[in-house]
Amino acid sequence: MGTQSVTAPASTAELSGKSAKLAAPVSLLFESPEKLRAALSLILVCVALFLYGPVIHNGFINVDDNGYVVDNTHVHQGLTLATLRWALTTLECENWHPLTWASHALDWQLFGPYAGGHHYLSAILHAVNALLVFLLLESATGFTGRSFFVALLFAVHPVNVESVAWAAERKTLLSTMFFLLALIAYGRYAKRPALGRYISVALVYALALMAKPQVVTFPFVLLLWDYWPLQRFGHPQDAGITPRFAPAPFWRLTLEKLPLLLLSAGDAWLTMLAQSNARLYAQTYPLAARLANAPVAYVRYLGHAVWPVGLAPAYSHPGSGLPLWLIIASGAFLLAASFAAFRLGRRYLLAGWLWFLGVLVPMIGLVQVGDQAMADRYAYIPFLGLFVAAAWMTAEAAEYWRISPRALAAAASLVIVAFSLVTFRQITYWHDSERLWRYTLSVTNCNFMAHSYLAAVLTQENRHEEAIQEYLAARELHSYPPTQAVYFADYEFRHGHRADAMVEAQRVLRGTTDRAAREMAYRDLGIGYTQLAKAAEARENYRQALGLEPRDPYALMGLGLLAYRESDFSQAANYFSRTVAVDPSDFDFLLLGNALERSGQQAEAAQAFAQAKRVSRDYGEAQKKAQWFLTN
Repeated sequence: MGTQSVTAPASTAELSGKSAKLAAPVSLLFESPEKLRAALSLILVCVALFLYGPVIHNGFINVDDNGYVVDNTHVHQGLTLATLRWALTTLECENWHPLTWASHALDWQLFGPYAGGHHYLSAILHAVNALLVFLLLESATGFTGRSFFVALLFAVHPVNVESVAWAAERKTLLSTMFFLLALIAYGRYAKRPALGRYISVALVYALALMAKPQVVTFPFVLLLWDYWPLQRFGHPQDAGITPRFAPAPFWRLTLEKLPLLLLSAGDAWLTMLAQSNARLYAQTYPLAARLANAPVAYVRYLGHAVWPVGLAPAYSHPGSGLPLWLIIASGAFLLAASFAAFRLGRRYLLAGWLWFLGVLVPMIGLVQVGDQAMADRYAYIPFLGLFVAAAWMTAEAAEYWRISPRALAAAASLVIVAFSLVTFRQITYWHDSERLWRYTLSVTNCNFMAHSYLAAVLTQENRHEEAIQEYLAARELHSYPPTQAVYFADYEFRHGHRADAMVEAQRVLRGTTDRAAREMAYRDLGIGYTQLAKAAEARENYRQALGLEPRDPYALMGLGLLAYRESDFSQAANYFSRTVAVDPSDFDFLLLGNALERSGQQAEAAQAFAQAKRVSRDYGEAQKKAQWFLTN
């Protein structure tokens, strides 16, 4: 791991003579450092693609994949101008990430509903990210072997399976790719600062933000990058040495990050705006509980970095149930580790540790979105700091103890193989939703989220008796607030338990003033009264829902169906027209076409039917569904 690139200047402090000697056996196999770099790059990509090859056999998962891909009619239109306009303006799925939407639309255009194609493109992006990690570190530090080992760790580490094998996490892969490209662009700027080079950094960083807001800490990461490995703070310690990157006073280095910080602030504002709706489904934990969970989560992440077993897609938030000793012990460990990283005087160690701590801040749960205590996908970028610290510290220790390069390479290979075997197995758990959630229940305790998601899978497969047991298990483990009872009202409707669903909806209306929750409750009551053939009550509840959210497609469709059954076809067509403007699905276009046809607007009806055929995956099934709704 001490291999030094021949292209790096030998006068740099960290590029020691020992490292050059370690490089010799490897470098002799190649005619030039460029060929060595190309060979290692090829190996890296091949390892990542081979390891993640089995994802082509996996399907979509019943969490987020539906909203992002399977049921998203905008994505199904492919990469068109209309799709791009929608992607740039929508806050759907509680995020503003137009680049991610464009990526999913392109996937659908290429592969349609074949999940394997979507997954393999994610595997390719992961391989590209591993390659970028190698090129970034090698260009910034001059160490080829250490950089290659870090990139290999990144490529094979089991904690990254969630980000690669979950279609909805395409946003993590894309934002990381542009994050790494922005760091590479910043390296060019740091060598010879110029406005054009700075603008290129800002543009690539903007693309990263347009994929996922996880990279909002980028300006602070750049300050760490200035500290190590670029060493731009002040002037080089060794007199007479020409620095590889342009040094500058701290105030100037901070000032040059301000435009990037403005980009971060703007994206953070958009994210908070988009995710305000996500709190409808999430428990609002007290600030004290969130603060207590943060140090424990940090330590659990460290545990996953070293011993990645029992990884799961959902870790339930403990709320106020964490023991005091665990909170104190976790906090003390983090403080001790931070003090040690500072006192040891190794720049790479302090930079890597602060990278891990700092990049995780937006995802550590201080601002809570969702019910999870932590998530493996959040570690995709932060673990790079730990990998760098581990690789550089191991290489220095090997030099100090005079461990032979072969022995060091053998030990590194054992680590890579061990992690690869765990990753290979972890990928199989993502084969389908039922397998994933049953596995999750086997490796976690009291996981109400896994019970809920498994119940949804079983419901979809009409295994209602099994599903209700999982549903009840989830409710026993988690005290759902009124805002979340809306979800269970929907759940009960899907089970055919109309009376229970209406009771849940009424509980929401009595228990909360939350606008979004009340809108959904009114909508569900409208559905219930429609099924009970109480048209007046159904119409009133639909209208209440539209008063809170004028674009609710279910309330609009419900009013359209009531008007259709009362033979007011013009009014029905009006409601269905508003429905397709919000949800342009084959089913909704068929409802509109039937209403237009019955109202004598034959040309408009033909256009609606034609549009239904264009967007449909199963036109015959959609026709049956539409006919059933219109006649029952």
